[in-house]
Amino acid sequence: MNSQLKHYRRVELKSRALAMALAALISPLAMSDNGKSGKPDKPCDAGTIRGSYGIQMQGTRPVPTGGTESVIGVVLRNYDGNGNFDQVDNVKGSSTGIVQNRNGVGIYEVSPDCTGTTSFQPDPKGPLVMERFVILDDGNEIRSITESPAPLMITSVAKRVRKH
Repeated sequence: MNSQLKHYRRVELKSRALAMALAALISPLAMSDNGKSGKPDKPCDAGTIRGSYGIQMQGTRPVPTGGTESVIGVVLRNYDGNGNFDQVDNVKGSSTGIVQNRNGVGIYEVSPDCTGTTSFQPDPKGPLVMERFVILDDGNEIRSITESPAPLMITSVAKRVRKH
């Protein structure tokens, strides 16, 4: 093996070792809350998510004719800080098209560990939708998934746009 190739191999090995050492140091910080213990500074409650949130959602849902479709949407949801919310959504299905400015109401519960649930019926003829969520950044962000009905596979990211 020539000396230039040996030199490149040593540099590559040193680079890999440095990358692994940095990953070992950074990983615990990445898994926690900005280097903190990973626990919220204070317990969460319904008031933690008081205000208006812009939500982007995507996933799949069943269609009336059978099968499933991709779905995307945006929602403006207003949490009252006491376990109730109202919302306006605009949701588009790859087969069914768009439903604009649909109003809805629901309820939510928040656990001290900053997780929670919502229940709402976005369509008067449709099923009750239940979500599971986690609150991030002192209530400025919420990430959720649909829990039921089972055929709905929706994820969403919500950012606070206004505090009330």
